[in-house]
Amino acid sequence: MKEVTIIGVDLAKSVFQLHGAASDGAVVFRKKLTRVQFHKFMSERPACTVAMEACASAHYWARELTGFGHRVKLIAPVYVKPFVKRQKNDMADAEAIVEAAQRPTMRFVEQKTASQQARAVAFRTREQLVGQRTETINALRAHLYEFGYVAQKGLGNLSRLAEVIGDENTRLPDLVRDVCRDLLEQIDQLTARLKKLKARIDALAREGKTSQRLQTMPGVGPITALAIETFAPPMGVFRRGRDFAAWLGLVPKQYSSGGKQRLGKTSRMGQRDIRRLLIIGAMSVVIAASRKGAPEGSWLKRMLATKPRLVVAIALANKMARGIWAMLSKQEDYKDPIRAGVAGDITCT
Repeated sequence: MKEVTIIGVDLAKSVFQLHGAASDGAVVFRKKLTRVQFHKFMSERPACTVAMEACASAHYWARELTGFGHRVKLIAPVYVKPFVKRQKNDMADAEAIVEAAQRPTMRFVEQKTASQQARAVAFRTREQLVGQRTETINALRAHLYEFGYVAQKGLGNLSRLAEVIGDENTRLPDLVRDVCRDLLEQIDQLTARLKKLKARIDALAREGKTSQRLQTMPGVGPITALAIETFAPPMGVFRRGRDFAAWLGLVPKQYSSGGKQRLGKTSRMGQRDIRRLLIIGAMSVVIAASRKGAPEGSWLKRMLATKPRLVVAIALANKMARGIWAMLSKQEDYKDPIRAGVAGDITCT
């Protein structure tokens, strides 16, 4: 029997499908194991390469298998799909994972630590609470709109709705008034939980050197810094800042062929959380520059003179991404290009 050099694992909650292959790709074994059996089986196997899709629980198992001495490769599911032959099932998926992992040009996902995943839980929980509060506010606005009371969008206009509900002279049925009071109470509870979680996130952002360094850049706050530290791989993975911006999806789509380069809209094909936060941060910088005036001779002032603010914000987010790569690669804080006598942002080549 040939020696197993790589094992493809199709992860699941209870039953795992394994595909063992030799160095030439020949099939050595196919196994279906329970969760307990899988842990025992991999702990007793000689060290080899283990490939898995970067899906739920993949990073946990990657840490466990690395502890057993195995070399773990995580692959984005979108890169595994082209290698699935005909019918999709667990056995075919495990084989496809092995095929994909053996490609010399395959891109792999960096393994996350337990602390990174813990920060991700805090970040995702905050996003969930914000969504729940927004949903509740919109429901409250919709209910009162049915009785002729209108308020603008946003948390800042909630007081207007509270006044309508609390005013006994408003022509609201008692049932509607009681239900809307419950919704107001629910919004207050969500706001309190968000403030508590935000304080925890701010504390985390103050503790780490990386997050402190990131916050020296205008437009990057504690939440953005936490997202970058949590979801971005080490900057050494990227050869240059442009590659990091492309990984985030902040570059134009390409429709190039026959030596003719055609660029389209922003690709939005990367890490959506960091990209969204960078664009929001860039927009805050653009709005501030529009009101107070950008420094003379700066790139931002030239862009605002000829381009819409949203276009400028996305372009600035791209420059921020390249600047973040430079800051983390060189272990340096943000340098103001105007004070440094440079016309653009942080130099990234």
